[in-house]
Amino acid sequence: MDCIKKKVDEELRRGWIGSDLSCEYNPCHFKGQDCTFCYCPFYPCMDEDLGCNLKGKHGDVWACSDCLLIHRTEVCRYIMEEVGRLGIVSAEDPWFKDIFADVKKKFYREGKAMMVVGATSDAGKSVTVAAICRILQRKGHLVAPFKSQNMSLNAKATRMGTEIAMAQTVQAKAACLKTPDSHMNPILLKPKKDTVSQVIVCGKPYADYDVKSYYDEFVPGPGRRIVKENVEFLKKRYDYVIMEGAGSPAEINIYDKDIANMGAAVVADASVVLVVNVEWGGAFAYALGTIELIPEPDRSRIKGVIFNNIRGKLDRFRDGVPEFERICGVPVIGTIPHADVVLPSEDSEALRGMRRCGDGRCLIGVVKYPRIANFTDVDPLYLEDVSVVFVEKPSDLDGVDAIVLPGTKNTVNDMLWMEENGIADRIRELRGKVPIAGICGGYQMMGSELCDPEGMEGGVKRTIPGLGFFDMTTTFGEYRKRVVNSTGRMLAGDGGRITGYELHMGMSEVHETPLFEIENNFDKGPQKEGAVREDEMLYGTYLHGIFDKKPFRSFFLSHVKHDGETVDTTCSKDYDEVLEENIQKLADVFEENLDMEKLMDILEGRI
Repeated sequence: MDCIKKKVDEELRRGWIGSDLSCEYNPCHFKGQDCTFCYCPFYPCMDEDLGCNLKGKHGDVWACSDCLLIHRTEVCRYIMEEVGRLGIVSAEDPWFKDIFADVKKKFYREGKAMMVVGATSDAGKSVTVAAICRILQRKGHLVAPFKSQNMSLNAKATRMGTEIAMAQTVQAKAACLKTPDSHMNPILLKPKKDTVSQVIVCGKPYADYDVKSYYDEFVPGPGRRIVKENVEFLKKRYDYVIMEGAGSPAEINIYDKDIANMGAAVVADASVVLVVNVEWGGAFAYALGTIELIPEPDRSRIKGVIFNNIRGKLDRFRDGVPEFERICGVPVIGTIPHADVVLPSEDSEALRGMRRCGDGRCLIGVVKYPRIANFTDVDPLYLEDVSVVFVEKPSDLDGVDAIVLPGTKNTVNDMLWMEENGIADRIRELRGKVPIAGICGGYQMMGSELCDPEGMEGGVKRTIPGLGFFDMTTTFGEYRKRVVNSTGRMLAGDGGRITGYELHMGMSEVHETPLFEIENNFDKGPQKEGAVREDEMLYGTYLHGIFDKKPFRSFFLSHVKHDGETVDTTCSKDYDEVLEENIQKLADVFEENLDMEKLMDILEGRI
């Protein structure tokens, strides 16, 4: 008992009870929960009302995964106060039973849900959810993001070996949750062809659907049930669930099949806030038109409007707010100026029309395949003296100082695309002249062969040649995905520590010098990973996020030269630190320009 009190007191003095990522048993429980359960005097309670879902993990360690109290800080404080008051010195003391019953009565409650929808795509839904999550967290609330259905080729692995959209991982970080959870994005659509997507359910590959079969079979079948189960799971465990819509909520052609916007709001019994990107122009019309197109009774759920990304004078824009409120009947709860922050883009749609980014001297060519995935892997390079050109034709590679082959959702078809338009041959010409790094699908392309005996990638059974840089054959044989977080060290350079995550179909047989030695949650013992030919400056890996930390970013850029000079890698920060700074800045901008009283009224269902 003294051990329990000492540990909890220590955590409380720090002001935050958080997950211990260094613990050998981490992650051993629900993401966002803290480590207090290891010292909980009620553990294991086996209480059916609070979940009673004890899962064996790592020998004798058990997880209180479904405890509906989540061991909130306020609960810990109350327990320790009562322990002191009653003079309890043993975990076997019968008074614990009374405290436990009192805790259930005082602290168990179901959380509230609020949905953020957008008048258009790129309205600012993701950043608004992230900002609200951080604002609420800073006020001491336990908050989780949720997006019932996301279409994105930018995903990230969770610690439990599942995948969710990148946007929800950023929002989870904004909520100060140590690791995201697949409950926060239960349905993820990953386009493979123009009308076909792989459907990821609760972080695992489920099936491929075309548009018609998805709406006719999946949505009315398992789709609605999956949304309901997952949002209810979160509401039972968090004070607030901040939901994000998808596209526009006013798509009247498919409104009856909606599980991403107002349909999800109905399931969660959520109030709704509409976000409008002022930069598009016609902001008041966008807002009014969206609201008018939503049929009753769903329209009545819309409790507020946020005008976002205002670059001009706020006062000039705010002059139109009273008249808009009079016509529309919905209050404006925020007019948000443009926030000079950069967060990972939700999807490759952000690259539409974009050719070059960054203002560094050294130019890195990033191949923009038709099915480019996890292109934000290159975002950390902008911290250094680097610019990026997105390569869509061979001439785009003229003058580049390095090349990155990013991930792809369809390795075979995107390899064929590179061959057909001449990009592949141009890259072969630059072999040994500039550093070339391949990540995930890009790494697969650097091998000698891509084998698709079952037509998993493009619906055609075939084997095609890769770029031929590595003695490596990749086979797409099973409808199964490897999803795993990894840590380890570089086997090249100075042997620095690295982190990343795998997220791919296909398995590779590699006969090359490995690039990394890694450890992860699923493999036993150190594993060799990747491939390197240092004399030719060729580097390949399955690890996404490899540029996030300084060691590999500096190693790769040390081989990049512009006008004979090496890239200046002066940024000592990990990308995660920069992301945290941007989230804080974003939340500050929103909190200063939101009507917080009205926002809390909406959250609590008072308006």
